[in-house]
Amino acid sequence: MDKINVLIVDDSAFMRKLIANFLQEDSRIHVVGTARNGMDALDKIKKLNPDVVTLDIEMPEMNGIEALQRIMNESPRPVVMLSSTTKEGAENTLLAIQNGAVDFIQKPSGSISIDLHLIKNELVTKVLQAGRVNIALLKKPLKIQENNTSRNIDYSKIELEPNRNIKKIVCIGTSTGGPRALQQVLPRFPKKYPAPIVIVQHMPAGFTKSLATRLNSLCEITVKEAENGEVLKAGIAYIAPGGHHMKIKKIGTSLAVNVDESEIRNGHRPSVDVLFESISDIKGIQKISVIMTGMGTDGSYGLKKLKETGQAVAIAESQETSIVFGMPKSAIETHLVDRVEKLEEIADTIINLT
Repeated sequence: MDKINVLIVDDSAFMRKLIANFLQEDSRIHVVGTARNGMDALDKIKKLNPDVVTLDIEMPEMNGIEALQRIMNESPRPVVMLSSTTKEGAENTLLAIQNGAVDFIQKPSGSISIDLHLIKNELVTKVLQAGRVNIALLKKPLKIQENNTSRNIDYSKIELEPNRNIKKIVCIGTSTGGPRALQQVLPRFPKKYPAPIVIVQHMPAGFTKSLATRLNSLCEITVKEAENGEVLKAGIAYIAPGGHHMKIKKIGTSLAVNVDESEIRNGHRPSVDVLFESISDIKGIQKISVIMTGMGTDGSYGLKKLKETGQAVAIAESQETSIVFGMPKSAIETHLVDRVEKLEEIADTIINLT
């Protein structure tokens, strides 16, 4: 197997050295060079032609967002962003993903993280994953799918009572490439969609609220970060808060969110398996499960549990549109997936099932 050639871009010489040392400890990675800012990065990319670029967001002369836009326009390749944990940092991270970044890594403490060793394994893993993504999909401009008003169902006449018994629930799991995928799927749902949508997007704490806010601004339905104890309502999408598992429990005739920091599963918290397993225990409702782009196998075990309880329909994103075809592929290999759909067709498939 050929090594993945990486260019490291950071305005701190200390950080460049530290990141290079971490990456080169893995025999599958070769650091071909470093750059001190965005302009330097563009020049080095042309000279060194790296397979993957790690790119700091906060830099002088040309920041990471501007550099990313130029990279994706002039020399497209997988880019992994390094981001701070501030609110502004989270918003810039989502902007980077919207502009074609394949993934991001959260710095443990500020722009110069002396404790970067805490995320060493994540850094190596994400660089290796980035070397295998479908770059053609990242290059495509992100177009928001608008609601299709030509459907036969007239949702405008549906009355969504606050305490109405939930008859159906949509549960979505995704990881690498997920924020872009969710921006293609959720805006397709009509305002009065008669079921709640619960979502696990692999993200650390501090980022999912910005993601929910961004998605809410694009959608007719309400999109929010889930809160512990809140009762699910139709027409609302709930995103598991980063760093926490989200479980759905039946309380009387209602469904409620339970958020906790229990054991990490499949290397993730939140975990798709944890969400799906909790929903599998709920009787008397139809479950529509969706597994979209992402690395690994999270969601496949939970899918098995959902199917064991019946009344569950499973959808997986196709390889053709997945940024990373890991999670959908694993789900399909369980032979429990009912429909394999292109990203742009997933929302319509869910709505027709409902």
